[in-house]
Amino acid sequence: MAKTPAVLLDPATFDGPSTDDPGTPDAQVTIKGRNVEVPDHFATRINAKLAKIEKMSPAITRFDVVLLHENNPRLAKVSQRLEITCKGKAGVARAEAGEDTFYAALESAVAKLERQMRKARTRRKISHSGHRRPQSVAEATAELAEVAAPAEVIDQYAEEVDEQLPGQIVRRKEFDGTPMSVDEALEKMELVGHDFYLFRDSDGGKPSVVYRRHAYDYGLITLSDEA
Repeated sequence: MAKTPAVLLDPATFDGPSTDDPGTPDAQVTIKGRNVEVPDHFATRINAKLAKIEKMSPAITRFDVVLLHENNPRLAKVSQRLEITCKGKAGVARAEAGEDTFYAALESAVAKLERQMRKARTRRKISHSGHRRPQSVAEATAELAEVAAPAEVIDQYAEEVDEQLPGQIVRRKEFDGTPMSVDEALEKMELVGHDFYLFRDSDGGKPSVVYRRHAYDYGLITLSDEA
């Protein structure tokens, strides 16, 4: 398969305020540009951001960062996309952002990742709480409530779908079905920043889905063996 040529971008898309403390994480870092060349100074900025994330979760062993320029003119405002994936003993955390510059995309992705990790950490505190009346998720995460405009959705498969045929399946994924508890599934859902998480419940072995409801509440769907 032929390699996609790098797109020549305005250097300003990588520019931003200088980094006072560059720093580098101890974890392994891989930075890739799918169709863009990543300047050295921007790679340094990425490493500085990842070093701060690593301080929040020292168990992280690997960071994968991918940059992609979206050629679709309809997505000009979010044409510079950046995805960060963290891997470690606690599982996988992922955040993606699309902005008009890679600098802004990096800031947005890091902010999302930090929020997800704080929520997951709060869930662990709630799960392991020894209180007779467990603290509710809403109470424990009240300080995390933020008023923010909804992010614009990035349809990375827009150019692959025939617009004449609506409702097509454009992506399939298969994951490891290792059984886990509901609390573990909720923590993993927070880490990847999704609104639902499919898993096999260790209590009974049934396929189940946890999902986000209003505010900080969650729901659980489990398949029944009954016809």
